[in-house]
Amino acid sequence: MGMIQGVQIDLISAERLDKLTMMEKIHLILDEVMEGNIVVLEKGLAPEEQSKLIEVTMREISPDGFAGIEMETYPVKEAQGGFLGKLFGGRRPEARLTVIGPANQLKTLRKDKDLISAWVSSSR
Repeated sequence: MGMIQGVQIDLISAERLDKLTMMEKIHLILDEVMEGNIVVLEKGLAPEEQSKLIEVTMREISPDGFAGIEMETYPVKEAQGGFLGKLFGGRRPEARLTVIGPANQLKTLRKDKDLISAWVSSSR
């Protein structure tokens, strides 16, 4: 019996992510994406984690192998309290749901403040 063509989607809870170090998160995400899977994070990565993920990804890209990642996240909700709140150390804005997948399989069709519409191909 042949394998059904499809794409694995991993939905990772905020609770699981909160238990991991920055490098553990990056390896969890990158290992899945390099297998051709789509990863959806309930709570997105912090800006420094996103930067490190991109940096590590760039080292893994190869001409006839891994094509890199596509990453989309909802725009960050501004922390309450306006200018003075920020000035005096108000809450940092929370990262929101993030979708990450292989660049050659995941294409963002549309992105609004409350909607990410993406197309995923099962061919690699």
